[in-house]
Amino acid sequence: MLAAVTPLEAAMLVTGGLAAGVVNTLAGGGSLISVPLLVVTGLPGTVANGTNRIGILLQSGVAAWRFRAQGIWDVRSAGVELAAVAAGALAGAFAVTQLSDRFFERAFAVAMVVLLVPTLRRTPEPGVRKTRPSPWLRAPAFFGIGLYGGAFQAGVGILLVFALAWAGYDLVRANGLKVATNFCFTLLAIPVFVAEGKVAWPQAF
Repeated sequence: MLAAVTPLEAAMLVTGGLAAGVVNTLAGGGSLISVPLLVVTGLPGTVANGTNRIGILLQSGVAAWRFRAQGIWDVRSAGVELAAVAAGALAGAFAVTQLSDRFFERAFAVAMVVLLVPTLRRTPEPGVRKTRPSPWLRAPAFFGIGLYGGAFQAGVGILLVFALAWAGYDLVRANGLKVATNFCFTLLAIPVFVAEGKVAWPQAF
């Protein structure tokens, strides 16, 4: 059984959650903060990964609502992208819950190293295409992003912004669609983690 959350751990997670929420809304990579913090509080890697999704769901939902209120995104224009990401996320979530904690933690460490540099550096803005690629190109690209996001989550927002810009959205709308897409596929992935016993609810809240 997992131990209860101490006041110090709660303070760490609240602070980390605040930082992750800001980073995820502005760009992406907040899970590079929150997942290691959950591990520090004593959670196994795969449980930390699942637990992190509760905060991601709430943060993405609030961000998507605020972007929508400002008229920044319209999900009806991104049906192909949403469907492909959702399918990939479900597959990724099922796959990652079968990994051992040791293997997951090693794989997550590799993802952190790969994604930390572009997350911390100011990278050039991705160019926006004037014509949208074919759905036959967009669907597999976004399925792959969903597969990664369902499995690891960390840095998926950065990948989504670049992919949405490639798909023809300007960067403001791409950022709005990013949080909406993140909310949708996280909503689908969470039941997989819950069913596999990979969510520690006290730490999640």
